[in-house]
Amino acid sequence: MSSLLAYITWNPDLEIFTAFGITLRYYSVLFALGLLAAYYVVHYLYKDQNIPEKKFEPLFFYCFFAILIGARLGHCLFYQPDYFLSHPVEMILPIKFTPDGIKFTGYEGLASHGGTIGLLVALWLYVRKTKLNYMDVLDMIAIATPIAACCIRLGNLMNSEIIGKVTNVPWAFIFVREDKLPRHPAQLYEALAYLLFFFLNIFLYKKYKGKLHRGFFFGLTITLIFTFRFFVEFLKENQVGFEDGMSINMGQWLSIPFIILGIACIFGGKYLEKKSADQ
Repeated sequence: MSSLLAYITWNPDLEIFTAFGITLRYYSVLFALGLLAAYYVVHYLYKDQNIPEKKFEPLFFYCFFAILIGARLGHCLFYQPDYFLSHPVEMILPIKFTPDGIKFTGYEGLASHGGTIGLLVALWLYVRKTKLNYMDVLDMIAIATPIAACCIRLGNLMNSEIIGKVTNVPWAFIFVREDKLPRHPAQLYEALAYLLFFFLNIFLYKKYKGKLHRGFFFGLTITLIFTFRFFVEFLKENQVGFEDGMSINMGQWLSIPFIILGIACIFGGKYLEKKSADQ
């Protein structure tokens, strides 16, 4: 990485190393680090709320597989349905069929909206087994979610993917793998915003825990994340061709229901408390 005029030339290696035909990429490491960081935050919250360890133990597996499966299916079905419905094996396995044979690619394409939906479903199954309160679990997961989202967007930055539109701002990045044009580092914008949201959640939890209603942190987190996501999309290049004719792109359309749900959870305290009590 070096500077060119006022811009930043961005061309990091994608791979950390390759062994036995399997390549370890920075994206994979950052994805795992994000989930690990969120794991430790949620573990702390469970202890702080005196929830038995045995009820926490299965949570990671529910979350990990839900996010991975949901994010993968979300990308395939929301953004490239024509291709992946005719290549269903590539939707499920991290491989690609090429004229030279099967190539291990990792999961190239994960959608945060799909991951969120997968997580909501998995946590519903989790609370049915553990008999915990659904909104309590959503709140604890929500507090930790932005740190995981931050790491994932840093992984996108390392991959030089989800790039921004051409700009002349002095902090623009030139993504060498894409072209020689200065662009908004939209991945970095998101990573920094999500890191800020994480610290905000921690501050509010420390200062006001016990005073905020159930569902508040869940509502706040998805409202902040998907509202920022909606507006930052205006600085990004479209991910797939069919978005070029849309006034707002697929990511923005998918963000709107989450924003509405989040606002409802922030201001629907009495209803959520009543539903939680009835659980």
